[in-house]
Amino acid sequence: MRLIALVSVLVLIAGCGGTPRGPAGQAGKTEIILWQQKFTDQEDAWYKKAVAAYNKAQDKVVLKHQIVPADVWDQKMKAAQAAGKAPDVYTLNYNKVPAFARTGQIQALDPLIPADKWAGLQKPVLDSVKYKSQAYAYPMLVEPSAVLFYRKDLFTKAGLDPNRPPATWAELIDYGKKLTTKDVSGVVTAGVAVDMAWSTWGLQWNAAGHLPISDDWGTPQASDPKYKQLLQVYQTLFQQGIMPKQALGAYADANPMGQGKAAMMVCGSWAASVLLSDYPKMVPDIGAAPLPSFDGDATKPTATLGGWTLAVDAKSKQAKAAADFVSWLLAGDTTLLVDFFKTTKFSKYSPRAVVADAVKSDPAAAENVWSKTIEDRIVAYAKPEPTYDFAISLAFGKAIEKALQGKDIDAALKAADAEIKDVIAKNNLAGQGTG
Repeated sequence: MRLIALVSVLVLIAGCGGTPRGPAGQAGKTEIILWQQKFTDQEDAWYKKAVAAYNKAQDKVVLKHQIVPADVWDQKMKAAQAAGKAPDVYTLNYNKVPAFARTGQIQALDPLIPADKWAGLQKPVLDSVKYKSQAYAYPMLVEPSAVLFYRKDLFTKAGLDPNRPPATWAELIDYGKKLTTKDVSGVVTAGVAVDMAWSTWGLQWNAAGHLPISDDWGTPQASDPKYKQLLQVYQTLFQQGIMPKQALGAYADANPMGQGKAAMMVCGSWAASVLLSDYPKMVPDIGAAPLPSFDGDATKPTATLGGWTLAVDAKSKQAKAAADFVSWLLAGDTTLLVDFFKTTKFSKYSPRAVVADAVKSDPAAAENVWSKTIEDRIVAYAKPEPTYDFAISLAFGKAIEKALQGKDIDAALKAADAEIKDVIAKNNLAGQGTG
């Protein structure tokens, strides 16, 4: 009896280990696995809803869905790939797509998704997911990395015109001084190297007209004297107490504005969703504008367009089924996607024309009072986020952090140049540039 009981337990345990992959999966269905990086609770709920809808519509395929926290994503993915258990399809941000394609981690989707499904995508966004002329991921959304949110009521109190946000960095510094009190910081923005590394991509373009590495990724360009003005802005904001001495949160955190701790806050467009959902009473007093330009020209970029795609793992044994899911979700009927943008309070933007049009015609879009400003004055002039190794960006972020701490700006830029040169050599990047 004990032996029978033991065998029964072992069988039960084996049965709890998960449904077999492939055609022999759940009730004979082909099983595909989706890993989604954890976003907001609302976005996570939308993904669950989409997966349920997909599974309901399928006769021969079942999609399993797992949400993975961002802080363990890389570790978990590497372990899964090493064990041959990587998910078939997963969320991937734009700047990683070309690198993942180049290193053979994801596969081209052109052969798997019909050509007509790629129609209507914005060309710069589509180009950002290409490697050697093939698309390796399907774009889902774009969101500008930098928007200036500001308290109109505090502007009025300080004698500033609430309908005229700062157009130059000199004006922003001047406004910041007038708005700073013992309880409120004049400007809240990124304050550590890793956040400044990516949140300033648009400002790097604005300051110098290029990024800190040549287009072919062969030559460092961080020592361009035009970058001095960018580092000087951060140094002034911090040294004069306009920025808080202790960070109020990560750059992506919109709460300082909602909590009344910031008169002006630099954050991505996703901040709108947080402010609308969590601080509705504050919304009438908050305005949005592009970041200032160094020369006052509002048509030059001050932000980059980041966001998320879906990619198919290079070693997926169910690549066609995985790609069919991607096509179903992102290139098919617009209903679910419009629901996504509604869920996120229209704080993100679709790069697919038919979806964008459907979103604009939705009456609920008016709830985001900043959406049109962000789309017309920021998204319209933004650059795609760079696709080179993040070590390049981090080297420049370290230079800004040194300036913020009061160190010599020329020396900081020279050190960034040397570090970028080293990254180029160690990773054989020369000639591999995609922007």
